[in-house]
Amino acid sequence: MATTTTLAPADDRIAGRKRSRSRSPDDDLPPQSRRRSRSPLPRVRLDLPKVQDVDPVRRAQRERELAARMAAVELEKASKPKEQDSVQEQAEKLAEFQKLVGNSRSGGVYIPPARLRAMQAAAAANDKSSQEYQRLSWDALRKSITGIVNRVNVANIKQVVPELFSENLIRGRGLFARSVMKAQAASLPFTPVFAALVAIINTKLPQVGELVLTRLISQFRRAFKRNDKVSLISLAPRFLYSSHVETVCHSSTTFIAHLVNQVVAHEIVALEILIFLLERPTDDSIEIAVGFMREVGAFLVENSPKANALVYDRFRNVLNEGTISHRVQYMIEVLMQVRKDKYKDNPIIPEGLDLVEEDEQITHHIRLEEELQVQEGLNIFKFDPNYLENEEKYKSIKAEILGEDSEEESGSEESSEEDEVEEQETIEDRTETNLVNLRRMIYLTIMNALNYEEAVHKLLKIQIKEGEEIELINMIIECCSQERSYSTFYGLVGERFCRLNRVWMECVEQAFNNYYSTVHRYETNRLRNIARFFGHMVASDAISWAVLSCIKMNEDDTTSSSRIFVKIMMQEMMESMGLKALAERFKDEEVRAACRDMFPMDNPKNTRFSINYFTSIGLGAL
Repeated sequence: MATTTTLAPADDRIAGRKRSRSRSPDDDLPPQSRRRSRSPLPRVRLDLPKVQDVDPVRRAQRERELAARMAAVELEKASKPKEQDSVQEQAEKLAEFQKLVGNSRSGGVYIPPARLRAMQAAAAANDKSSQEYQRLSWDALRKSITGIVNRVNVANIKQVVPELFSENLIRGRGLFARSVMKAQAASLPFTPVFAALVAIINTKLPQVGELVLTRLISQFRRAFKRNDKVSLISLAPRFLYSSHVETVCHSSTTFIAHLVNQVVAHEIVALEILIFLLERPTDDSIEIAVGFMREVGAFLVENSPKANALVYDRFRNVLNEGTISHRVQYMIEVLMQVRKDKYKDNPIIPEGLDLVEEDEQITHHIRLEEELQVQEGLNIFKFDPNYLENEEKYKSIKAEILGEDSEEESGSEESSEEDEVEEQETIEDRTETNLVNLRRMIYLTIMNALNYEEAVHKLLKIQIKEGEEIELINMIIECCSQERSYSTFYGLVGERFCRLNRVWMECVEQAFNNYYSTVHRYETNRLRNIARFFGHMVASDAISWAVLSCIKMNEDDTTSSSRIFVKIMMQEMMESMGLKALAERFKDEEVRAACRDMFPMDNPKNTRFSINYFTSIGLGAL
């Protein structure tokens, strides 16, 4: 029996099914409600200290005091791991940052700029003297100096200088020198402005002015020496390389000339450069010398008249020798005429830039042939162990230069916020800077669009003030006129604008009147593109045909340009609509009333002129 009972479950498992339960007589009855047994509450065992004392009251009090002290110790132990974890987390972030941008030759792995800034900020959050914090401040200093230098001009130089002094120019003097030299080389007409900016900074921080002058002289020397190697290169690259070297020499000498005019550099540097250029005359060297002499000649006439006379004698000898090309000879003759006119177009210091008192200026005596310390290391970031101390020193220097403390600055800013708001409300922009920026934005948007729908979509996003809608239409027409041949892209853009809002349609109609009245100012190709643009607009009914009322087809009120304009516009309309549909449209009562001056009936002479004109352009059916 035991064997049978033991094997039965095994057989059931082998069969793959459960054993059926034997039926009891109570199966038909509903199940009785069971009482769920409740588990006992867990007992909290507190290991309270035991104190041996005979007196029970005193023993209980001592036990309570001991328990309170132990609880305080446990709380302190529980709080310490959090602090340790935060320190450990900070160390892990720093280690990860060092690992990613580590000291490998390749500079570490690539990190997206946003993540790099976030990691630097996290690594430098608690320590302002850390390398990560200094790197962040260095990047901010570089961007700030570059932005300030790039926006300086004659009008705002007095406002820009305090902003520049508020940055650490002693730490960032290499950045300032590089920024001002790049900006000057990119825009030579603004050289007097940059020279005035360097002159102002040189009065307070002469090491900055000396560094700029040193780098300019070094750049001129390097560029001129490279020109000696040009003869080793083949003929085709020679002119490209020579023109680049000449451009660098020209920008450097122009900047040096204006620094001499501002008395930042001594005139001996200018004379050495002139002697150096005229010693072995070539076309390039004489061309650079002529440009340099035009800028610095007025200063040399006043301060070194004898040396100035010797320089012109040398120019005259070079002209008589005839070893240079006719083009450069003509440049020397023009320079002689400039000298006779007493440099009326090249003053020593232009108006509005004489901002430094003669007694305050510091002049640097740097020779052309001496060894120069350009300090290229100042352009790159270096860790400063005394960073906080140096920053505090510059704050005191800044307060001394600007003549005010930081507390006074903050107080004055808070007290004068309302005054500044009122002043800003009364400022009127007469330089049309905002208008120029708007036109530039519209031009770039049109040029970057792939199709006319994208162009319209992007142009509608531009914030245009009320009353400036005509500028958008004018820019579309100007862009159309600049194309070599007419593009339907501009016609479709103008048509879409007219169908979007009546304001744009009225602007196009106003533009038609303006362009027709000034059509004689445009050359033939621009006139052709403008006429086809308006022909498309009229033929597609984007604008009203009533705009044709300004056209008076007679011999007295038309010019050759206006007749060409009408001819091209009418031919564009005929190609779009067909001659039959165009003739039917002109028979409409409203159009006939608007175009009565195009087809005059009051004077036989004008009628004959109009008939002959439209017959000659192939539209006699009208």
